[in-house]
Amino acid sequence: MQQFSNGVAVITGGGSGLGKAFSMYAAARGMKIVLADVQQDALDATVSELRASGAQAIGVRTDVSNAADVQALADAAMSTYEKVNLLFNNAGVTAGGVVWENTEKDWNWLLGVNLHGVIHGLRIFTPLMLKSAASDPDYEGHIVNTASMAGLLAGVASGIYSVSKHAVLALSEALFQDLNLVSEQVHCSVLCPSYVPTGIGSSERNRPDSLSSNTPLTPSQRVAKELSQDAIVNGPVSANRVAEITFEAIEKQRFYIYTHPDTLLAVRNRFDHIVDQQNPPLSFEGNPSRSARRTRLLDALQQPA
Repeated sequence: MQQFSNGVAVITGGGSGLGKAFSMYAAARGMKIVLADVQQDALDATVSELRASGAQAIGVRTDVSNAADVQALADAAMSTYEKVNLLFNNAGVTAGGVVWENTEKDWNWLLGVNLHGVIHGLRIFTPLMLKSAASDPDYEGHIVNTASMAGLLAGVASGIYSVSKHAVLALSEALFQDLNLVSEQVHCSVLCPSYVPTGIGSSERNRPDSLSSNTPLTPSQRVAKELSQDAIVNGPVSANRVAEITFEAIEKQRFYIYTHPDTLLAVRNRFDHIVDQQNPPLSFEGNPSRSARRTRLLDALQQPA
């Protein structure tokens, strides 16, 4: 995608974090912004900030796990701007703990947002983008699905999140194949960041009451949350830098987007083990700081629930 000015970007999870950074970067490139977020105050604040900068922007409160909400988002985008050029399926939440301690409601909440949110976005927006491409030879479209390095690596006490992001990666690869069957004007990428200082570590704040566990965190979940929040806060790459890297990839039609290249050695090691039919490499081996985290998790598992 080469032309951004006067295009339209739809961004889920746009009230803060990566979504907000995408919106600011897109607006600086002259795009009109359709922002979606489940948190109304964050959504309103970012829309106001975009408008104050001179951008055209609307906000639509959206729970991406709800297909009707995503349809309403698409309706708002088309009725306001008549097209969508960039779609960021970016909304996400996180949870942790050893996998046997995650409840059914934990799984329903996390997969509802992280996976079904992307599914709804693709199912509803992709036909609109393909229709625009069919009617306008100059139309350019691009879809970015936010996965994670957790979609390429499975760590300890983060399995529920990793499952969701592995699924987003596989879905994105399938989308790449399918789009190449039907269009030379609509492309896609999958974004796989590692730790970035955003608010995802406190995403429980937006968990609906209907999917609340109504039980205290287990010791392993509590320690996993503390470790995750510490890693997020100290993430070495900013959300603004992720946005810059992502737009560079969109311009070059690059499918895999990596923002933390140092983590790719671990990815290569994992796939070497898969091809060689070796057991998965242990995520704590050979790293003193990770060994300390392993000790904390082991201590937590020995505590009564």
